[in-house]
Amino acid sequence: MSQNQSEILQRALKREKAARKEAEKILEERSRDLYLTSQKLEELLDEKSSQLQGVFENIVDAYVVMDIQGNFIKFNEAATKLFGYDISRDEVNVVDLVYKEDYVYAVSSFMELQTKGYFKNYEARVYTKSKEVKWVHINASMIFDKDKKPVAAQGIVRDITHQKASEEKLIESENRLASLVVNLDSGIVLEDENRNIVLTNNKFCELFNINAAPKDLVGLDCKAASEQNKVLFKNSDAFLERMQTIDAEKKVVLGDELEMLDGKILERNYTPIKIGEKSKGYLWTFTDVTLKRTYRKSLEAQKQKYYNIIANMNLGMMELDNNDQILMVNHSFEKMSGYTEAEVKGKNARELFAAKEDAEILKAERQKRKEGASSSYEFKAICKKGKTRHWLVSGAPNYNIDGEIIGSIGIHLDVTETKNLELQKEKLLEKLEKSNDELQEYAHIVSHDLKSPLRSIHALVSWLKEDNQGKLDAVSLQNFGLIETTLEKMEQLITDVLNYSSLGADTSLKTDVDLNSLVNELVSILYIPDHIEIKSLHVLPNINGDKTKLQQVFQNLISNSVKFIDKKCGSIIIDVEDLKSHYKFSIKDNGIGIEKKYHDKIFKIFHSLKKSKDSSGIGLSIVKKIINLHEGEIWLDSEPKVGTTFYFTLKK
Repeated sequence: MSQNQSEILQRALKREKAARKEAEKILEERSRDLYLTSQKLEELLDEKSSQLQGVFENIVDAYVVMDIQGNFIKFNEAATKLFGYDISRDEVNVVDLVYKEDYVYAVSSFMELQTKGYFKNYEARVYTKSKEVKWVHINASMIFDKDKKPVAAQGIVRDITHQKASEEKLIESENRLASLVVNLDSGIVLEDENRNIVLTNNKFCELFNINAAPKDLVGLDCKAASEQNKVLFKNSDAFLERMQTIDAEKKVVLGDELEMLDGKILERNYTPIKIGEKSKGYLWTFTDVTLKRTYRKSLEAQKQKYYNIIANMNLGMMELDNNDQILMVNHSFEKMSGYTEAEVKGKNARELFAAKEDAEILKAERQKRKEGASSSYEFKAICKKGKTRHWLVSGAPNYNIDGEIIGSIGIHLDVTETKNLELQKEKLLEKLEKSNDELQEYAHIVSHDLKSPLRSIHALVSWLKEDNQGKLDAVSLQNFGLIETTLEKMEQLITDVLNYSSLGADTSLKTDVDLNSLVNELVSILYIPDHIEIKSLHVLPNINGDKTKLQQVFQNLISNSVKFIDKKCGSIIIDVEDLKSHYKFSIKDNGIGIEKKYHDKIFKIFHSLKKSKDSSGIGLSIVKKIINLHEGEIWLDSEPKVGTTFYFTLKK
């Protein structure tokens, strides 16, 4: 450190030491003054308190005394309860009590106290010892010694927290009410007992085209205003006369309608205001009901329109109460039943129309309506002349404006003719089923009877060949070969016909079939030439169906592809696509292909495009029938010399 810096530091230390001594001296003098002031205050308070002790202790409001520095030196019991401080133990300054947002107000009030010697009706928020915020009302004054020198301040403090809360709620309520009145969708005019306007709102000015603010109308004579506004109405004289009549009678009026020149329709209400027997004013309200009235007229027109539709529609309608009593029927129901509305009104619908065997059906349906359910049902109805008819009913509960079930509404359709057709259909189906059973039985018998002579012929041919072995020439042997081939083909044809006729006979064999395993096993059993490759692009799914029949489908389609592949490198590709309710399968080959004109013919029985001893023309017919039994479809996409893809769907 340089010598210059050292000298500066020493001078600074000397100045600090001198300042500290001066401060200690001032503090000692102020402490002595404060001590003397406190002693004087205590003497003064002791002198006063001997006279006022009983008064201050029993005063209801809080009484506090503080010195000039704001330190509290005396609390009565009410003050202790209010602020939560025990003055005998706690050191409290007025600053500790002042609410932070009221600090400036508190300082100005304290200055007023020092200047004037008192203040009145000071209201502010304060903190208690527990930091609870309370509203207080204070009247305070200065305390002077014998020499008229102020030594302290005293005050009466009243807790007005609850009063303030009530005032705030009242103000909030008034503000809400004022806001409600100003923004009401109805025009409001409040008059005093002399018919002068006390209150109105924006909507009133809008309805009567008054180019002024509501506050500007306060104090105006309502009679004069009515005289001026009468020109706004279609019948101005009637408007004024009605106003005068209402005013003279001083009775509540609700729902008066007024039609204005601009097409608006107003609804007017009038309420006299009385306290006891004394009139205190009148309240008028005006509501624009133009849209409501227009809507009501439109609703009435719509109601009449739909009533006419209901009355004349070809469906019979009946309305019942909760006790099955008929309230209304339309014209179509009258024609259906043979009764007029007058004849059935008030009668029990179930007892009047239901046949004995169907009475319980109607009883159960009525219970559903009472529970709020809608449904459709059929029952046998007895009409006026005793005729039995079949009615299809769509019933629904009927509700009132409060959402309560007050009965039911039923729409009736006479389905007697349809019902008769259904009965005929059932009889025909029974006959058809019997015929099918007989036909199937006949097919088995015929196939058996046909196969027996074929086998006998085949055996005889074999014996002839054996008996004449070495004696027959080449032509004879060739003819015998043709006979054997024809016999085999006829037997295969009989077998295929029997298989085709048997399809659909037994539908109870459906199980969960793993098509992936089924196809793999099938490929391993079938004869597949080395030059042909079979592959699946995706794992095949499980299907609920007849395993044997599903095997026939894949066997026929794969065998056909193998049979008609003419390429050196043959390819058969099996794939599947997952649809919503079905699986879509495809079997694609690169064989000879099929011309477009034959795409539909190949699924017909006994139709084969390539005549051979191995083809009876029934294979694809069987495939289609099996797929139909599994609720699917089959079709193909093919190009000659390129290949063929068979597509088919099976229900999941």
